[in-house]
Amino acid sequence: MGSSTSKPVSIPAAVDEKRAVAEVAASLSTLSLATPTSSDGSLTLSNISSWEEQINADSKAQLARTVLVHSNIRDALVSRQSHIDTTHIFNHEIDFKTDPVTNQKSSGRCWLFATTNVLRYDIMKKLKLKEFQLSQSYLFFWDKLNKSNYYLELMIANADLPIDDRVVNHLSGDLISDGGQWDMAVNLLENYGVVPQAIYPESTHSSLSGPLNTLLKTKLREDALLLRKMSAELKAASVSADAVTVALRAEKEKLIKEIYKIMTAVLGVPPMPDKKFVWEYYDTDGKVGRWEGTPLDYFKAFSSKNYPAKESFSLVNDPRNDYSQLITIDRLGNLWGGRPVLYVNTDIENMKAAVVKMIKAGVPVFFGCDVGQSSERTAGLMDTTLFKYETTFDITLGLTKAQRLQTSESAMTHAMVISGVHLDVNGKPVRYKVENSWGDAVGHEGYFVMTDDWFNEFVYQVVVPKSLAPKELVAIYESGVAKVLPPWDPMGTLA
Repeated sequence: MGSSTSKPVSIPAAVDEKRAVAEVAASLSTLSLATPTSSDGSLTLSNISSWEEQINADSKAQLARTVLVHSNIRDALVSRQSHIDTTHIFNHEIDFKTDPVTNQKSSGRCWLFATTNVLRYDIMKKLKLKEFQLSQSYLFFWDKLNKSNYYLELMIANADLPIDDRVVNHLSGDLISDGGQWDMAVNLLENYGVVPQAIYPESTHSSLSGPLNTLLKTKLREDALLLRKMSAELKAASVSADAVTVALRAEKEKLIKEIYKIMTAVLGVPPMPDKKFVWEYYDTDGKVGRWEGTPLDYFKAFSSKNYPAKESFSLVNDPRNDYSQLITIDRLGNLWGGRPVLYVNTDIENMKAAVVKMIKAGVPVFFGCDVGQSSERTAGLMDTTLFKYETTFDITLGLTKAQRLQTSESAMTHAMVISGVHLDVNGKPVRYKVENSWGDAVGHEGYFVMTDDWFNEFVYQVVVPKSLAPKELVAIYESGVAKVLPPWDPMGTLA
């Protein structure tokens, strides 16, 4: 990055074409083209018999059959050396440890837990709190309500598209996902503030979101069809486009009221962002503290003055797309008219450098990754050499990061917090300390360790304050000129 591109050498088209043909011919000359057992592509018993004869002569394959038929392959093939090498020791950590380790339970709210886990550092340090959580449920409520509104607005905007159009079909899939992104979290914080968990505690269905989501999705899909029908009838009656929109939004508000009624019954009525509440607490010395104000006041009073949430943005590593460019996902968001989801695509080394800089500055790092890849939750290990699949089965698993995205093998599925890093003698990262939101019964008392190789392959995003980010990347973010990826692009997967 930062260096000028070299000038391409001009090659005559005829010469270039001849070279390409020669390269293809050379490649084909080394290709071994075998004759299939089945000429029509079906799987035949002769295939199976031939394979079985070969495998019966393979002692390693026979041992694998003896052992693995009785075992979970993830347990049986875990690398002992990986457990030895990947230790929970870090020579650079955030200077303040928060408690308790949070637990999202049976919900997909990891991004809200990662957000509130980042925010609570400053609050706990300022007020000298031993244990403290912000209300993830409070942000969850306002996010879910706004996503319901966002979906119905999209259905109004796309009412003229066929019901089986790919865009409409995709938007009606996981329409009110528990997941989200940093920019969505900023939307919530700026519009609704935040409250301590004691003010709006967990409910059954904030911790077990599936039943509520099923009900809301069914209701919203039915509402979408109602709005589409109404739109068609109004347009058939030659009602103006502006008047149609007004009528549809008036009807939509009635429908969202029904969603609000369901949510408040199931999750409880949340504090209004502009209404005062009283919060009382003990500090580490046993002294009683008292705070009074609105959720918006609370967020303003306790959010970081040096690194405010709205001044942080996402760096991502997507090798399919050019680096040093801003990207966004079409029709992705939670607050209608709110802050868009934006990523600055950059080299993985820039992301790691940003993480190291933030940890040294005492700033915890919100990051997005594919946590299910080559990870083990009991010991809390995230390591590309964790499982011995290739040596056991004599196979090669060699997809690149770009290929995983292209084939739906991987995507950004989980958000957590980096709170430490171990650097080698040359200042290069070796491993990272990760604060998860799965409770303290997994990992090392709730913390995971991530190797640098795993970061390269399965970390897609880090959120960095502008003041700690490379100036050239800040400039790209502030340009606002983004490449728009389609709604179904894997970078639109919500953590």
